[in-house]
Amino acid sequence: MTAMHLAHRIGLGFASRFRNVYYRALGVRVDGYVWMRAVSIPRNWSDITLETNVALDHGVVLQCSGPPRRDKLVIGSGTYVNRYTMFDAHHELIIGRNCMIGPHCYFTDADHGAAPGLAVKFQPMHHAAVVVGDEAWIGAAAVVLPGVTVGRGAVVGAGSVVSRDVPSNAIVAGVPARVLRFREESMRA
Repeated sequence: MTAMHLAHRIGLGFASRFRNVYYRALGVRVDGYVWMRAVSIPRNWSDITLETNVALDHGVVLQCSGPPRRDKLVIGSGTYVNRYTMFDAHHELIIGRNCMIGPHCYFTDADHGAAPGLAVKFQPMHHAAVVVGDEAWIGAAAVVLPGVTVGRGAVVGAGSVVSRDVPSNAIVAGVPARVLRFREESMRA
């Protein structure tokens, strides 16, 4: 490794440690060291819990809205979140431990109403918890919608829109996402 590469890595390490201190001071619960590139946490800091060894890559957004509540957004230990992924929590959005989340994903636990006679922007929000189980893998540009539980060890294909629960160890893909097979089956083939 050249001296320049080493200096770059050290600089990134200092920046990540600074972000840990900064967001802790704002109220984010950080349960140990979290690797943070240039992330955005715009408000409601006390609603967020990041467990130890979470890795948040460049451009990740952790956004909480609505009334403050502890653990509204939780990311479990050992989870890696790739570039430009957004978590939009209004009620409860839980990401398990040791998950892998691809770039440009979107997770939300709320949606606007769509009743006739009133512009959508003025409709009340409807929310339902989102839970991603431990060891799940969410592919690039996947969208996970309100009320969904993604089971432990499940794989969500790139570009999928997950609008209903995904069983543990299922491999799903599509718009809307559908079960293609289970991981146990693919291991035998």
